[in-house]
Amino acid sequence: MGAFELHGEFIGTIRLVPIGRGLAPCDTILQGLPQLAPQVYDDGWEVGRLVLAPAHRTQPEVLKTCFSLTLMRFVELIPSANFLATCTPVLSRLYRRFGFSVLVKDACLQSGESYSLIHGNVPSVRAAVSAGHRERTTQ
Repeated sequence: MGAFELHGEFIGTIRLVPIGRGLAPCDTILQGLPQLAPQVYDDGWEVGRLVLAPAHRTQPEVLKTCFSLTLMRFVELIPSANFLATCTPVLSRLYRRFGFSVLVKDACLQSGESYSLIHGNVPSVRAAVSAGHRERTTQ
């Protein structure tokens, strides 16, 4: 679990849960997908629960910055990490900006809504975050 602070105020949190220990919701989905190659989820971490305080939810740059900082710090600590998450199609667009891709569409259904299983590895995440950082600094 991580927290984000801005000017002395906590503005958000994020959760990363290890895959393969029965703690992450993705574990159940992965058990139903034996066709996935182990390298997709070795050193796997489920990314989720990125929550921002209401005053910052309308500021896309804050969200991008918090997510970028989390991912880059994490790959420093665990350079072989695989990131997995379940999300709606709308959120999968956000994750794509950070080097994730859809592994399985309609991986699970919750409350009648379809969720995809998405994945990002260190090289794809690092490249996407670096490209996003360069784009923001040249504008």
